Amino acid sequence: MWDIYLKGFKAYLQLERSLSVNSIEAYIRDVEKLVQYLQSAGLQLPPDQVTLAELQACVQWIANLGMSATSQARIISGIKAFYRYLLLEDIIRQDPTLLIEAPKTRRQLPDVLSFDEIEQIIAQVKAGTPEGQRNRAILETMYSCGLRVSEVVSLKISQLHFDAGFIRVVGKGDKERLVPIGPDAIKYINIYKDEVRVHVPVKKGHEDILFLNRRGSALTRVMIFLVIKDLTAAAGIEKQVSPHTFRHSFATHLVEGGADLRAVQEMLGHESITTTEIYTHLDREFLRDTLQRFHPRF
Repeated sequence: MWDIYLKGFKAYLQLERSLSVNSIEAYIRDVEKLVQYLQSAGLQLPPDQVTLAELQACVQWIANLGMSATSQARIISGIKAFYRYLLLEDIIRQDPTLLIEAPKTRRQLPDVLSFDEIEQIIAQVKAGTPEGQRNRAILETMYSCGLRVSEVVSLKISQLHFDAGFIRVVGKGDKERLVPIGPDAIKYINIYKDEVRVHVPVKKGHEDILFLNRRGSALTRVMIFLVIKDLTAAAGIEKQVSPHTFRHSFATHLVEGGADLRAVQEMLGHESITTTEIYTHLDREFLRDTLQRFHPRF
């Protein structure tokens, strides 16, 4: 009953909103939670017959599953997006989700690594192995450029413009941006590309992918998560460290060093400056020092 609507919603997210595969799958999973609730309640209703009462009951059902407030808010947001699509397509005349409220969430900032901690993690890489040389290049690139893990695994050789000191990154919604890359990252990418990758039997369709596994295929996001997890444990660092921690640390170090927030926004590929502002959790002394240096009446 819902399959045709979900298929249309998926096409809308892909073609009109240009979302990534992972984002689209997340939206579909959110709507499927509503479908699961209706089935569990014995309600055989198509989307256009679902009322505010059913939606409120669904929200309560989701809360009773024991999910965090963040997860609940994510699902409700996905359901709201689905009904906005139905409204846009004239499948419904009124949006029943307008009065649905998501639980209040407090945005938690991920852990930040100091430069010394990043050096400690990178130092755990086994430099004498092919995988070690690849992993060193990956970590250097992530910290040098502040890339999302999805951008790392999809990075192509043709997107490397080392002569100009930039790489071309394809981010969310297939939006491209140029990001400066530091000399250390360039050095270790070249070592990996020229001394390790040339010996890997590359699978068809992966010829331009920079970082490959030993079978010649693109790395998965999960593999990079596991690599970082193992290296962090070996370094004896007890923080919750993920690929995003490197991106977050990249941005935090720039802002704390006095970088312009608009420049950081451009490098991170954020559509809105408000997203970038989460990286401005600076201590009071840094803020006071900035005022003393730049404000004419301070």
